[in-house]
Amino acid sequence: MRIPVSKPDITQKEIDAVLEVLQSNTLSIGPKILEFEKGIADFIGTKHAIGVNSGTSGLHLLIRAMGVSDGDEVVTTPFSFVSSTNCFLFERAKPVFVDIDEKTFNINIDLIEDKITDKTKLLLPVDVFGQPLDMKNIVNIAEKNNLKVLEDSCEAIGSEYDGAKAGTIGDAAVFAFYPNKQITSAEGGMIVTNDDDIADICRSLRSQGRAVTGTWLHHEQMGYNYRLSELHSALGVAQLSRINEIMKKREKVAQLYYYYLKDVDGITRPWIDPKVTNMSWFIYSITFDKGIDRDKVMNLLNEKGIDSKPYFTPIHLQPYMRKMFGFKEGDFPVTERVGNSTLALPFATTMEEWEVKEVCEAIKAIIGKF
Repeated sequence: MRIPVSKPDITQKEIDAVLEVLQSNTLSIGPKILEFEKGIADFIGTKHAIGVNSGTSGLHLLIRAMGVSDGDEVVTTPFSFVSSTNCFLFERAKPVFVDIDEKTFNINIDLIEDKITDKTKLLLPVDVFGQPLDMKNIVNIAEKNNLKVLEDSCEAIGSEYDGAKAGTIGDAAVFAFYPNKQITSAEGGMIVTNDDDIADICRSLRSQGRAVTGTWLHHEQMGYNYRLSELHSALGVAQLSRINEIMKKREKVAQLYYYYLKDVDGITRPWIDPKVTNMSWFIYSITFDKGIDRDKVMNLLNEKGIDSKPYFTPIHLQPYMRKMFGFKEGDFPVTERVGNSTLALPFATTMEEWEVKEVCEAIKAIIGKF
């Protein structure tokens, strides 16, 4: 039996919720998306929540709503999933990358101001692997330079930094609900904001540019079909009702890894900033010491029936980014070092202790060969 790198936690409650929608007459633009949006807004503590069909779509809509366009610069991190950069490349803006903090893997806040120019329009930090940032510090930098802040919290729903939930400090934020996330709607995302104008623009753009109060075929601007269906929303509502239980279970799995890996030489376990008052674990990654071939370890784990993945390949070294902007090895050394040595281990809400122990024993045995 293989141990997968991730799997969703689906119970009868989720199955019943989806079946209820299938048995209704409304599969899209109905009451379930409104219920999901209200649930997220209440849980996060924001005025607005706008459901969309993916985290990427949510980021793209916010780029449009914040007026980022051709020739603008966006200061962001190269250590993330590609959508956090693609979202503004869609609008022909330019990425200005900032290297990461070696301990948290988040953007190095101390380096941000040096990258701001008169073309900078937006700061786009990412809560990597679920660990939230010091967003108050980032907002202070933004206000000093008259910039907007879009927080990519796609991996961090429920996380808190110094008592503030991820997604509540900047101008707007996005969460994602892909099956490997803390809660899932199969596919889907959610924009959160306290800004009425941003919320209205996003609601219009997600549904082909319809006016929020307009009629069905009246379109005030060019938009997209980024809507979230009732089926996805129903699944999301059921998952959200269990989020505290899910987060506790994921914390338990993370602590089991921390325990069983404590005596393994050659690796570094995740470091969590002491100001993170609630960690919502997305993945559990380890970093290998110099001299240990991460990819070889991954392949040997695979031979033992244990799935794992490198997280992340730096964005600036993706083939299309090199071609578009001329990035090369050595541009962001911390990001590249972390990207070459970090491995995401099997991690899921439903993991049993024996599975965690088996993964850790396999890692210890493999590393012993190096």
